[in-house]
Amino acid sequence: MNFNDILVAIDDFVWGVPLMVLIIVGGLLLTCRTKLVQVFHLPLALKWMVKEEEGGKGDVSSFGALCTALSATIGTGNIVGVATAICAGGPGALFWMLVAAFLGMATKYAEGLLAVKYRTFDEEGHALGGPFYYIEKGMGKNWKWLAKAFAVFGVLAGLMGIGTFTQVNGISSAVHSFFDANNSNTVNIPFIGEYSWSIIITSIILAVVVGLVVIGGIKRISNVATIVVPFMAIAYVVFALMLIFSNLDKIPMAIELIVKGAFNPKAVTGGVVGTMLVAMQKGVARGIFSNEAGLGSAPIASAAAKTKEPVRQGLVTMTGTFLDTIVICTMTGISIVLTGAWQVEGLEGVGVTSYAFGEGIPFLPERVTSFILMVCLTFFAFTTILGWDYYSESCLKYLTKGNKKIVKVFRYLYILAVFIGPYMTISAVWTIADIFNGLMAIPNMIALFALSGVVAKETKKFFAEGKHKQKNS
Repeated sequence: MNFNDILVAIDDFVWGVPLMVLIIVGGLLLTCRTKLVQVFHLPLALKWMVKEEEGGKGDVSSFGALCTALSATIGTGNIVGVATAICAGGPGALFWMLVAAFLGMATKYAEGLLAVKYRTFDEEGHALGGPFYYIEKGMGKNWKWLAKAFAVFGVLAGLMGIGTFTQVNGISSAVHSFFDANNSNTVNIPFIGEYSWSIIITSIILAVVVGLVVIGGIKRISNVATIVVPFMAIAYVVFALMLIFSNLDKIPMAIELIVKGAFNPKAVTGGVVGTMLVAMQKGVARGIFSNEAGLGSAPIASAAAKTKEPVRQGLVTMTGTFLDTIVICTMTGISIVLTGAWQVEGLEGVGVTSYAFGEGIPFLPERVTSFILMVCLTFFAFTTILGWDYYSESCLKYLTKGNKKIVKVFRYLYILAVFIGPYMTISAVWTIADIFNGLMAIPNMIALFALSGVVAKETKKFFAEGKHKQKNS
């Protein structure tokens, strides 16, 4: 058994039936206890997403906190993650991704609400919050070990998984595919191997740019995110809509494949992929990788928002999952299914999505679609790197009680991880990320189950008092 086989075995164990049930049932419980908050209050949430709250205390605006959270969620998962899920689990994986996202909206709402309710402020007035605080303060000090476990997994996820390796690997793969797909310009690096100059240059530029931003902390990350995130999301949606409108006649077929494949993958794939459980596993895992509902990452950013109402911030936080998965991932998934890109042999990762856009937009040269996708992926992944640096640092600050020297060392380690990310193999990178994501989700979901009564009570009180109708809301 080689190293990759060991990683796959660990991943299958972590992302087994128990964790999937924990996340799905948790989302279902919160959906019921909040009385379908993601349905009845989504319009209000979208309104508050861009409307500032008066008199709130925090480090960044609610929109800035959302963009910071979206910067971490809208990443390679939207382009590469959807492709890997569909290739491994068939078109039905997209169906389960959307089911997980719908329930995940209630989960994200609860995370944002609890983050603000249980946050604290340090001596300098900076907001501190996230799962480690709502576990410790909401569940009691006897559960502090669980809060520390979450923080440890959060540091590792950022440094060695979703925050660095997967994102940088996605960027370098896209850049390499566009500029030097045939490896015409390579160099032999001692002890590492032969690599294209496109990958080497990409790793250097990324490490430098990431370093310049992350050293500035949450405010600089938020400032970059509020500019880049809306721009890149709108650009990608427009790009995806061009493909969909160019293939309207194939949409019914694609939807049929997705629904059938969710319950009987072999009927769609001819036995190429496994069972319904495989489709569900890949869809839920990649969906959570993309929108992070249940992971406990987004509430770290939510806690920094300038707000005085936990429910209000919960609603704003909830919109992240809606935009990330129900809008963007759906567009990517449908594009891959209707063009048949998931069935093309020899393609993996970004190559699947790149093929889909190249085939699906006939009036644009393939070179143009590849370039646009490369730019979108680069921006998506770059902002995810920034967002996860903040998450990881927050976890580390909790563990070290704000030790600035340790945090400073971590930043340089993070930049180093960005630099070496392109030299990791794709399968190992995604497997490592999946493992750490699952380990983060376990303590966070336990807390959400335990504090679901608090979420229900706060929600009922807020809407009963009509605070959502007040003038300055």
